[in-house]
Amino acid sequence: MTSAELIKSGQERLIESATQAINSAYAPYSQFKVGAAVLTSTGEIFAGCNVENASYGLSMCAERNAIANAIIGSAQDTITIKAIAVANSHNVSCSPCGACRQVIWEFGQNAQVIFRGNQGWQTSTIKDLLPEGFSL
Repeated sequence: MTSAELIKSGQERLIESATQAINSAYAPYSQFKVGAAVLTSTGEIFAGCNVENASYGLSMCAERNAIANAIIGSAQDTITIKAIAVANSHNVSCSPCGACRQVIWEFGQNAQVIFRGNQGWQTSTIKDLLPEGFSL
């Protein structure tokens, strides 16, 4: 398998995990279910889904839930995100929101972000999506 094929295979695994996570989403208000999957530097994949709340501001995005699951599930003291994939139930263009971009930045300033764009699946770096991410 070539490195390009290996990269494509890894992206397909992440997209599949994110797509499966959609089934667990709790979205009774918007009916817009989202799943995400994080690939850590140790090669582990952790999934998450969006969880809405009647008070919309208290809703949680799939990306942040996947990252939280990685933090909980990893045997490491901290995690490093290599890549994250985001899928949604409507198969429409949907990149991570600003809050999720900042949280992705916190755990992976070199992370690849895979999401539905206007022309189908696309990959971008978190640095391209959040060029001036906040760091301490």
